[in-house]
Amino acid sequence: MTTATTRTTVRAYHQARFQGDIPAAARTLSEPFHFQSPLLTSDSTHGHLSGLDAFLGIVTGVDLVSELYGETEATLVYDVRTSAPAIGTQCTAEHFHLTDGRIDSIRLIFDATPWHAIMRAVSPS
Repeated sequence: MTTATTRTTVRAYHQARFQGDIPAAARTLSEPFHFQSPLLTSDSTHGHLSGLDAFLGIVTGVDLVSELYGETEATLVYDVRTSAPAIGTQCTAEHFHLTDGRIDSIRLIFDATPWHAIMRAVSPS
């Protein structure tokens, strides 16, 4: 794999994800697949992408800050602008690992503190 392949795959995933194109995003992911964030963990592409529509319902824009690419890994840093006053703009880092040209793991890093109240309101215990 080359750095160019990694960039093409990761950018395709990022664009598809934030455009809500779940089939296109899924095509960039491999099986097995692992996703980890401060709020969710999933070991399947379906589990990872299943909540995307709800998330995108409050996203008003995404501003890419930095992109770093290697042969089998990449890191994106971006700001997610939301319509939720408690969240506002969320600074996010996302690390990707790829095997055979497809993403096999994603680690999403952000401050989850403002999301806890929203998660409780959506699914109270």
